[in-house]
Amino acid sequence: MKFARLSVVASAATLAVALTACGSSTKTVDQEGGSGDNAGALVGVTMPTKSSERWIHDGNNVKAGLEKLGYAVDLQYAENDIPAQVNQIENQITKGAKVLIIASIDGTAITTQLQNAADNKIPVIAYDRLIRNSPNVDYYATFDNFKVGVQQATSLLVGLKLKNEDGSDGTAKGPFNVELFAGSPDDNNATFFFNGAMSVLQPYIDKGTLVVKSGQKDFRTVAILRWDAGTAQRRMEDLLTKTYSSGVKVDGVLSPYDGLSIGILSALKSNGYGTTGQPYPIVTGQDAEVASVKSIIAGEQYSTIYKDTRQLAEVAIKMADAVLKGSKPEVNNEKDYENGNKVVPSFLLDPVIVNKANYKAQLIDTGYYKPEQIQ
Repeated sequence: MKFARLSVVASAATLAVALTACGSSTKTVDQEGGSGDNAGALVGVTMPTKSSERWIHDGNNVKAGLEKLGYAVDLQYAENDIPAQVNQIENQITKGAKVLIIASIDGTAITTQLQNAADNKIPVIAYDRLIRNSPNVDYYATFDNFKVGVQQATSLLVGLKLKNEDGSDGTAKGPFNVELFAGSPDDNNATFFFNGAMSVLQPYIDKGTLVVKSGQKDFRTVAILRWDAGTAQRRMEDLLTKTYSSGVKVDGVLSPYDGLSIGILSALKSNGYGTTGQPYPIVTGQDAEVASVKSIIAGEQYSTIYKDTRQLAEVAIKMADAVLKGSKPEVNNEKDYENGNKVVPSFLLDPVIVNKANYKAQLIDTGYYKPEQIQ
């Protein structure tokens, strides 16, 4: 796996759709999509869970965009249950889907289903999470995930005042006590996030400017299975009890996802943080979920990484439309996303750091959220 820092600047047209909750559904519309035998073709779309609002948005956006082009869509959510997602993909193949768009729960668990898709000449588009260890992944739509980690670490340094937002050195000298969290070990993106972050943080750790007081620094130790907020909360509580119980304070927490950040902040609050005398540490995040944006505005969570899922949906829609029309989808990276079997042609979008200073410009002025959603 290559972890070279990527710097692709990608843009995609904004997909204007209502971000309303959507269940599993299949719908055919009257407009004609595709060409020849693929006019009105069925597209299978599988998302991991509705427990994260971002996946609801992703599913709704992809479904609406494909239907606008005249395709039928079977949208499924597996609620982080691997056998359920396996069954959903198998059912979509049985129903005659002509393309599969898959945001996998475990990127190594659907190899048999992908072979079945290949046997039936069904192209597969991996959506945001790279599907591992299979030659039967045709394209990958995602964000620059290594850069996400770099941005998370950078925002942690800015929050600690070790760095300024322009990249220059800040006024603080440290040392600062920090703790590290990573995403689910079965999600390929989690390693990209973590490696990106550590490429920034490791020099500060080596110099002693940042101190991981617990000593827990390797990915497997700090990873949170299924991105579960409760697991993250329990781990943070355990760290506070064992490492910070003698008056020593934690100054920063690298969190890779907003759902984990909320759990981490809850543990911190239960241990006396969040007061004038003992403010919250700098806590990062990802996905700009409503709860975390509100937390940022309230001065609790420090930052999040905004990934415009409307743009990601548009990329996946264009990929599906292209293959259904017999053409090659646009990609902008054909060297970095090795899935253990092949390098998957990918289209990468750029993430953005969001904090209290710029949330309005990034999230409200762009139409991603309405003002009343985050009040």
